Amino acid sequence: MPFEEVSNFFDDSILDYKEGSSRFQKALPKMTQGYFDFTEACFQAGSVGEKEKQLIALGISIYSQDEYCIMYHTKGAVEHGATEEEIMETVAVSAALGGGAAFSQGVTLVMDTFDYYENRAH
Repeated sequence: MPFEEVSNFFDDSILDYKEGSSRFQKALPKMTQGYFDFTEACFQAGSVGEKEKQLIALGISIYSQDEYCIMYHTKGAVEHGATEEEIMETVAVSAALGGGAAFSQGVTLVMDTFDYYENRAH
């Protein structure tokens, strides 16, 4: 698969999530806004920094096999300065709990998403 098609996959997938969220927000504005406000507050820096919160979310996303969240939180981790080694350690911890399914998501989708957004950041 050419890199351009791969890059479009990641951006298109995140755009799909955002478009789906907008659709929900139109139909259920109060409930959707409450969810958005809650998650935004959860990801603000506190005792735990924003990068670390993105890595935690990534580990949970890998464990739960949530491909949209895997891409979204890998992107978020990169945007908050996560290194390749930090991403790989997050994959390893998730795989320790989630076994082969978590490992396979980590060594494929997570690393492909990391490579894409790391290259875009530089």
